[in-house]
Amino acid sequence: MAKDKIEAQVSIKNRKASFEYEFLDTYTAGIQLKGTEIKSIRQSKVNMQDAHCVFNGDELFVVNLHISPYTEGTHYNHEPRRQRKLLLKRTELRRLHERVEEKGLTIVPTRLFINDRGLAKLNIALARGKKLYDKRESIKERDTQRELDRMRF
Repeated sequence: MAKDKIEAQVSIKNRKASFEYEFLDTYTAGIQLKGTEIKSIRQSKVNMQDAHCVFNGDELFVVNLHISPYTEGTHYNHEPRRQRKLLLKRTELRRLHERVEEKGLTIVPTRLFINDRGLAKLNIALARGKKLYDKRESIKERDTQRELDRMRF
């Protein structure tokens, strides 16, 4: 029972991505993991701050997703920043590949979680970089919301 509760609580968000990018479309993809990576994910030892996705041929990979080595692991431990293949349907991959060819669009991971079946999933978003004035507007909205929350309590 305790194992199920731990798995359900794993939800790692990339907060920097929502500040830096405007999300146009979102997808949920599986991740091809090796060895002890799932154990580190269950311990929430993941850093998604500099992560992004790139195409290598017809396959989509996530780059710079740092999954810390498992503390109980031996010489079979994984490399923290290796490229990991994302598992999507062929039509979704084709659609993303066409859109990324457009100027100024990129694919950014937004959230890493474990689903109800115990599999690691990654929410990715097709995104466009925000301009400086858009970032200022985001800061202003966040501060306004914070003030409203303070007034309620």
